[in-house]
Amino acid sequence: MADFYELQLALDLPDSAELGLLRWHLGETPEDKEPDGDEEDSLLTGTGPAQRIGGALIGMLQRGPRGCSLLARQEVHPDDFGRLRHLLKWIAARTTTVGAIGYVRFYEDHIPDVLVVESGTVRQVPLELAPRAEELLLD
Repeated sequence: MADFYELQLALDLPDSAELGLLRWHLGETPEDKEPDGDEEDSLLTGTGPAQRIGGALIGMLQRGPRGCSLLARQEVHPDDFGRLRHLLKWIAARTTTVGAIGYVRFYEDHIPDVLVVESGTVRQVPLELAPRAEELLLD
């Protein structure tokens, strides 16, 4: 049994944000180690077909009119949750996006937990479908 989770992120960061940690996790910097000295693998560099969660993996940072925009979809193992928490706290302290910035879902679950930024902190909020919610999207 695999213990993998799907992580999706979509958010904006200001041009003024120091992006070294994020760029390292996206594989955009040549260092072998995380900026804090950790020798772990980066978290957002997967590309191509996802092996366990289906769909495709991506990690990209694009410059735009509101600064930088991050888009990522990755497979994450629980062994990396400590480092993921560190990265999400870093993002939450810098993002200009308010509210939902993404979600995390155990690969066997159908409904994800939403990642929400409020006042510079990130929370993982269980998503519960309201009665007839599916019908609103499909009618």
